[in-house]
Amino acid sequence: MARARCAGAASRPAVQTVILPPFERGRAAGIVARFAGLRILVAGDIMLDRFLVGRVTRISPEAPVPVVRFDSEHVRLGGAANVAHNLAALGARVSLVGVVGADRAAAAVRDQLSAANIGAEELVEDPARPTTEKVRIVTDRNQQVARIDYEHDHEVGGEIEQALAGHVRRCAADAHGLLVSDYLKGAVTRRLIEAMVAIKGPRPLVVDPKVPHLACYAGATLVTPNLHETETATHRRIRSDDDARAAARQFREQAQCASVLVTRGEAGMWLCDAHAEGSIPAVAREVADVTGAGDTVAATLVLALAAGATLTEAAMLANHAAGIVVGKFGPATVTAEELTESIS
Repeated sequence: MARARCAGAASRPAVQTVILPPFERGRAAGIVARFAGLRILVAGDIMLDRFLVGRVTRISPEAPVPVVRFDSEHVRLGGAANVAHNLAALGARVSLVGVVGADRAAAAVRDQLSAANIGAEELVEDPARPTTEKVRIVTDRNQQVARIDYEHDHEVGGEIEQALAGHVRRCAADAHGLLVSDYLKGAVTRRLIEAMVAIKGPRPLVVDPKVPHLACYAGATLVTPNLHETETATHRRIRSDDDARAAARQFREQAQCASVLVTRGEAGMWLCDAHAEGSIPAVAREVADVTGAGDTVAATLVLALAAGATLTEAAMLANHAAGIVVGKFGPATVTAEELTESIS
C-alpha cells in the first residue's frame, strides 16, 4: 500500500482503499492468536444495560403509546464495562477502573464482571451517585420502544477522582495496552486522562472519545470518533471519502493525537495518521443492533496494537469485529475464534 503524509502534503494522493492482501491473512490470524494473556487497562464510564423485552399487540387507550406485554429481562455490561467484557472475550486479562454507586445496579455490574472473569477490585464506589443504568423497553422484534436512564453525569472530584487516578497508576504497571472509554458520565476527567497519558510510555493508548473532552486527549496513540462526533468536532459534513479525509486530518490536529480512526457505519472507517490514510470498507453483515459496536472496535484496536499489529492491521481487525457484533442483539462480544473465522 502506498504511504502518504496525513498533514498538509503539497500533492495529495488519490483516495486509498485499505484492504488486507490475501498473503497477509495468515499474519492477521497470528496477531489474534497473540491476544491471549495480554494485560489491558480500561478506565472509563461503567454502565449497566437492562433490557425489558415483550410483545406489542395494541395501543394503550390511555395515550397513543404501544402496550408492551412483558416476556423477559436481560442484563448486559455497558460502557467501559462492555469494553472490558469484549477484551476478556478476545482472551485478554483486564483491569477495569471506574465508578459505581452503592446500589442494586452496582451489585449487578459486579455479578456480570465476575461471570466474565473480570475483577471488580478497581471499581470506586461513590454513594452520592447512582450506577449509570440504561433500561430499554424492546419488542420481541428488537425494536426499541423507550429508554430510561439512571445517572448523574457531573464529573467526579476530590477523593473519588484521586482514587481513580491511583488505581490507574497501579494497574498500568504490568499492562500491555491502555484504553479510555469516555461516555461523559463523570468518571473520565482531565486528571484521569492526563494520568493515562503520563504512564503510557511506548504502549498503545486508545481513546473512545466524546467531543467536549477533545482537548484532553493530547498524546493518545489513537482516538476513535464516530461519524457524528467527527462532524461535530470539525464542523464538517462527511458525505464522501474526500470529506472523511479532510475531517480526519482536522480532528487529528485538534485532538493532538498520533492517529485517528473515524467509524462511519455502513460506509466503513477512515484511518489517518502521520504515515498513512485511507478508507476501510465495512464488512457486509445483516445488522441486528449497533449498540456497543464502538466498544468492540476500541477493544479490538488496543488489543491488536498490543499484540504487535500495525495501525492498519489493527483497524482492519476492528472492522471485522464490528461486522460480527452488529449482527448480535444488545451490547455483545466477539471471540478470537469468531474474529479469525471472519478474516478467513
